[in-house]
Amino acid sequence: MSSLFDPARVGDIPVANRIVMAPLTRNRAGAGYTPTDLTVEYYAQRASAGLIVTEAAQIMPEGQGYLDTPGIYSPEQVAAWKKVTDAVHARGGRIVIQLWHVGRISHVSLQPGGVPPVSSTDRVAVGKVFTKEGFVETSKPRALRTDELPGIVAAYRHAARCAIDAGFDGVEVHGANGYLIDQFLRDSINDRTDEYGGSIENRTRLLVDVMTAVVEEIGTGRTGVRLSPVTPVNDAGQDSNPQALFNRAVERLAPLKLAFLHVIEGQTGGARDVAPFDYEALRTLYKAGHEAGAWMVNNGYNRQMAMDVVASGAADLVAFGRPFISNPDLVRRLKEDKPFAPMNPKLLYGGGAAGYTDYPTL
Repeated sequence: MSSLFDPARVGDIPVANRIVMAPLTRNRAGAGYTPTDLTVEYYAQRASAGLIVTEAAQIMPEGQGYLDTPGIYSPEQVAAWKKVTDAVHARGGRIVIQLWHVGRISHVSLQPGGVPPVSSTDRVAVGKVFTKEGFVETSKPRALRTDELPGIVAAYRHAARCAIDAGFDGVEVHGANGYLIDQFLRDSINDRTDEYGGSIENRTRLLVDVMTAVVEEIGTGRTGVRLSPVTPVNDAGQDSNPQALFNRAVERLAPLKLAFLHVIEGQTGGARDVAPFDYEALRTLYKAGHEAGAWMVNNGYNRQMAMDVVASGAADLVAFGRPFISNPDLVRRLKEDKPFAPMNPKLLYGGGAAGYTDYPTL
């Protein structure tokens, strides 16, 4: 039996334990949407995680949905992220970057030229995003034309190349939480009539196109994806048949032999039982013909749950989100069964070192 604290391989990436730092948006990017010296310190402090998945980084200027989130498309961003990866590697850690396009979860003030954000649809999402004016309602999107989608795929490919140039061990494509790829997947959002809408085969097309392009660019052993079959966040209504949709999505991804699949069980940051879903069926489809691919679970795991799910073989990796914010030494605390330090929710988004790099270790 494997232990939560045993080393493993995630595709081509050797990791020291099965504990993953999940992506966490912190809104502290500097000029040019670049990581800062504080970012370097923040991730270096958490390098004892088997694998760090960074905060989401937009793949292009149009992919931004919140104030001061970093990008991974310009030479300046590559150079700044290289300081982060060097610092994590110097402490023996492994780090991948999450590639992000928010789609309609944005505001015109965050878009180049103040134009509407883009999506699978022109229907507005009910929700708020973080801007210079604070939290404001999302803007009405524009539905992407069919002939624009190859450009979106190319932006993911370019961002993946930038990530490797920046020294990352790999990438995680963000296909979850009601952002652009999820906006194409779910028929509760996607109302298209072209080859990217309607049937499950069509709605999974953008996901497969993106993942294929990224794998071609940087290799399958350094490429993962995050999915959230039933989360309702960001006005992502339940698909009419989420099991069939995500089963087929994973079947179509299987030939790519991805390094890992990161699945959010239930509502992101909320109830695990928000809607019925058979995650084990999804894992079986993912593992079919590709036992080496890592299955990463996420959402509401405590120490005992995490140890049990790895020991049972039902997961290879367990991702922890918010506990990593206030516990840079979370791996040690889990291993020694020590209490977690509390997090200050008022210091989550934006600001400086307070609530970011000033949480103490044991």
